[in-house]
Amino acid sequence: MVYGLAAIDISGRIADRTIIRALGWVPGTRLHIREGSGVIVVRLDRQGVFTVTGQGHLHLPAAVRHRCGLTAGDRVLLAANPPEGLLVVHPPAALDAMVVAVHAGVLGGGQE
Repeated sequence: MVYGLAAIDISGRIADRTIIRALGWVPGTRLHIREGSGVIVVRLDRQGVFTVTGQGHLHLPAAVRHRCGLTAGDRVLLAANPPEGLLVVHPPAALDAMVVAVHAGVLGGGQE
């Protein structure tokens, strides 16, 4: 796995080239992008309708951003699995849910 943090720009782009390079994606690489369980799943897909931009950025479709409550300036956790050609984008709400669950387990469900 390769991890990164990035901000969403006003156009819905993620400009983390380290993650894109680790995945072996180049401008024009076709992708399938969907929302599922509060995260955004991006997969390499030769038939995909989305592509890596000419500048090497990932552009998240507006509908997917809206479903996840993402706006310009939001920071997301990027989790890439290069052998699988898979990227999972974790919005702040998904990170909050994961952190709360881990803390509940470690701290005994909020009891001291």
